[in-house]
Amino acid sequence: MLKSLNTTKFISVAILSAVLAGCGSSTPTTKDTAPTVATSLATAPLAPNVYLSQAANSKDPEQRDTYLLLAAHSYINGKDFASAQKLLKSMQANLSQTPTLQAEHRYLTSRVLEHTAEYQAALNVLTYPRSWVLPGWQMAAYHQQRARLFQLSKQPMEQARELSLLTTYLPPAQANEVNNQIWQVLQPMSEQTVQTYTREASNPVFAGWLQLAYIAKHYAVDPSQLVRYLGEWQKQNPYHPAAAKLPADLDRALNSKPYTPKNIAVLLPLSGSRASAANAIRQGILASYMAKQSDQVSVNFFDTANGAVSAYQQAVNAGAEFIIGPLLPNEIEQLQAMNTSASTTAPSAPVTSIPQLFLNQTDKITPDFNKFYFALSPAQEAADAATRMYQDGVTIPLLLASNDAIGKRMAESFIQAWKKKSDTPVEVYYYDGGDKMKTTVQDALGVRDSQARIARIKELLGNNVQADFRSRQDIDAIYMISTPQELTLLKAFIDVNFSVFTQPVPLYTSSRSRIDNESSQTAQDLNNLTMSDAPWLMQNSEENLMVNNLWPNWNNGQKRLFAMGYDAMDLVNKLVQMRSFSGYQFDGRSGVLSVYPDGVINRQLSWGRYQRGSFRQL
Repeated sequence: MLKSLNTTKFISVAILSAVLAGCGSSTPTTKDTAPTVATSLATAPLAPNVYLSQAANSKDPEQRDTYLLLAAHSYINGKDFASAQKLLKSMQANLSQTPTLQAEHRYLTSRVLEHTAEYQAALNVLTYPRSWVLPGWQMAAYHQQRARLFQLSKQPMEQARELSLLTTYLPPAQANEVNNQIWQVLQPMSEQTVQTYTREASNPVFAGWLQLAYIAKHYAVDPSQLVRYLGEWQKQNPYHPAAAKLPADLDRALNSKPYTPKNIAVLLPLSGSRASAANAIRQGILASYMAKQSDQVSVNFFDTANGAVSAYQQAVNAGAEFIIGPLLPNEIEQLQAMNTSASTTAPSAPVTSIPQLFLNQTDKITPDFNKFYFALSPAQEAADAATRMYQDGVTIPLLLASNDAIGKRMAESFIQAWKKKSDTPVEVYYYDGGDKMKTTVQDALGVRDSQARIARIKELLGNNVQADFRSRQDIDAIYMISTPQELTLLKAFIDVNFSVFTQPVPLYTSSRSRIDNESSQTAQDLNNLTMSDAPWLMQNSEENLMVNNLWPNWNNGQKRLFAMGYDAMDLVNKLVQMRSFSGYQFDGRSGVLSVYPDGVINRQLSWGRYQRGSFRQL
C-alpha cells in the first residue's frame, strides 16, 4: 500500500450518511411482501450473500441491480476484489440506464482497478456525463475517489483540483479538513508550476487556491507585499474557503518579522587545511554582497582556525547582528556547547541569541528559533534522489553503494526516504574496489547465479551447449553511490552485465560521482546516466564563465561551495518566513531551498542526463 504524507482519507460512513440524508435520496420500492433490507447505495454494511439473496427475489430490474451493486460493494469492503470484479462484469451488459446505478457501477469498478494498481484505467472508467443528476453523497464519493487515484498516479495538481470539487459536497467541518489537504498538496510545488496552472484553472474555487499559493510563495519574503496582495486576493474571492481563515502557516509567515541586519559576521577557517574550501564560500558570499551593492550592510570575516568560540566572541564584540558559519561540524558543536554552558551557568539570566546560519549540520540539533543549518549534505542528496526516482515512476530500485562511511550513510538516507513513499524494500549491495566491484555488480544483477546454472547444465549435457547468461528483470532502476574515480568503471560493469534478454534499466547517481573536467569520451561512456547536482553547475551563464576565469583550478566541489556561499547571503532576510511557511521555496544556485521546522535547510537539486556525449539539464 502506498504511503504518503498527503494521503486522502476516505469519507467515513457517518459523513456519507449525513450527506445522503441531506440530499433526500429516494429508495426504490418493491411490491414483494417478503422482508427486504435497506437499499441505500451509500453504504453496504451487510454480507454479500444477503444482498445477492435480495437480488434473486427482486422482480424489479432497478432494485435487482441495486442489490447486486450493494453485493459488489460489500465484497470490496471485505477485500474480496476478485468476486466484486466478477459480479460487476456479469451485470454490465444488462445494467439499468438509471444514472445513479450507472455511476455506482463505474465507481465500484474503479475501486477494483485501484486495488490492482491500474490507476489510469480506474480514472478512465470513473467519468460521469454532465447530464447526470446525482445525489450529493455520490458526487462526494466520485470526487474523492478521483482525488485518490490522481494521488496514487502521482498527479498532485489534478488531485488538488478534485479535492476542491469535493468540498462543495461536504458539511463544513469535513470541508475544512479537505481544505487543509489541498493546501498541503500545493505546498511542495514550485512557484512556476503553480503559476502555470493558475492560467488554466476553470473551477473558481481551485483557481482561488492556486492564486493564493502563488501569492504566498512569491511574496512570503516581504510581509508588506504579502499583506497587500493577500488583501487584494480576499476582495476578489470573498466566498473562497480560505478568505475567512488563512492557512495557519501562511498566517504565521504574515506575522513574522524578517531579519534585517546591518552587520553580518562570517565565521570560516580562513587559514589552515580547510582554507581552500572556506575561500570558495567566502568568494560566493562576497559575490552576492557585491551584487546587492548595499552601503547600509557590512560583512566581516573571522578566522575559526584558532577556535570557533574565539571567532564567535570577536564577531559579537564587533557588533554582529547576524552570523553565517562556522563551517565544520566540530566547530558547530563547540558553539552549541558554549550556549548550553551559558544557559546552565546562569539559567535565570536572559541569553541574547544572535541569529545564525550554520554552514553545516550535526547529528544533534539544539532547538532554537534563531538557528539554521545549511549543508551540502550527501545524505540529503540521496534522500532527494529517492523522491525524484519515485516521481519518475520507479517502483523497485536497486542501490549499488561504495563500501565506506559516506556510501553507507547515503544508502541509509535513501532507504529512509523511500520508506516514506513505498512499502517496497530497497536492496543495497556495497562494493569494494577492483575485481570485487565486478563481482558485487554480478551478484546484484543475478548474473553469477545464472552463470552457475549454465555451468551445471554443461556438466550434465556437455560443453557444446550454447547459453547466454540472464540478469534479473524485477528491478526498474539503479542508484549508484560512488566517487568520480569509480563511476565509469562501475557503469561499465553494469552495462556489460545486463543480458541480451533484458532491457537495461535507468541509472541514477549523485553529484558526488561527477567527474571534474570530463573528456568527451568520458561523457560518451556515461550516456543515459541521470545525475543530480546544484542547478548553478548545470548552466553556462556569464557568472559561471567569470568564476571559471577567476579560479580556473577550482574543482566541482569548490564551485558548489561558491554557490552555497552565494545562497547563504541571499537567505539571511528570508529565513524567518521560510521557517514559518513550509511552502515557501527559494530558487538558489545550490538548489531549490526550503526550511524545516527544526531550522534545517532542505535542498532540492536539479537533474541532468548524459546524452550523445554531453551532459544536459533536464
